[in-house]
Amino acid sequence: MLLAEVLPVIEHSAEKAEESSSAFIIHHVMDNYNLFGVFPLPRIHLFGIDFSITNHVAFLFIAAVLVFIMFTRMAKAYQKSLVPSGFNTLLEVLVVFIRDEVVKPTLGEGYQKFLPYLLTVFFFILTANLLGLVPYGTTATGDIAVTSALATIAFIVIQGAGMAKHGVVGYFKGLIPHGIPSWILPVMFIVEILGVFTKPFALAIRLFANMTAGHVVILSLIGLIFILKTIYVAPVSVGFALFIYLLEILVAFIQAYIFTILTSLFIGMAVHQEH
Repeated sequence: MLLAEVLPVIEHSAEKAEESSSAFIIHHVMDNYNLFGVFPLPRIHLFGIDFSITNHVAFLFIAAVLVFIMFTRMAKAYQKSLVPSGFNTLLEVLVVFIRDEVVKPTLGEGYQKFLPYLLTVFFFILTANLLGLVPYGTTATGDIAVTSALATIAFIVIQGAGMAKHGVVGYFKGLIPHGIPSWILPVMFIVEILGVFTKPFALAIRLFANMTAGHVVILSLIGLIFILKTIYVAPVSVGFALFIYLLEILVAFIQAYIFTILTSLFIGMAVHQEH
């Protein structure tokens, strides 16, 4: 009888713990209006449209300013000496890597026109990713609106590059492989047009999902302590959370690299169509 009375109480407490843990995770992953969780951000409404600066928007500005400062200092340093030093050495290694291992192989001749854009994409995404690992920071690239905007810019650059090279009609004609039977041309045209839009869609979803998943896993591991309500699970939870946190540093670089190399590859496919 006593067990029958106690079990519902235990189950209810467990459900409450799970609900509070879920709310805790959602609160830290979703956008909000407090910078670093302390400073309220301005709420702006004009003509019935919400122009409020959210936490993710603020960190986008921070990432942009940091990238601008880093490369402005790097440019000034090169004006004084052609030999980089300190942090500029790391930046030069990354710049040379993106140029020689990503942009050149995928774009070939004429890669110089797209190199500034692709370098900006890489360092902006990398900085935004790493800012999410700073205490009280947030990952702007964990917002689907942000990754969609980046993918939309990539879409415009990809299509613009292809049309500038082959013309509007020539570009869309080049999307269809040559030598296929005429009766299948309408189907292939629809498939290729869908492919034009699914490429940036994949860029947006991949970056968003990977940057969100790591934070959810870390918060879930920490949440186990409160769900199970025992300190004995803390060493395991914290240990695994620390491992995932260190892994997230690697993921920040990998996701910036993947977004950049895929964008470069898609530009190369649009510019160098098979004839």
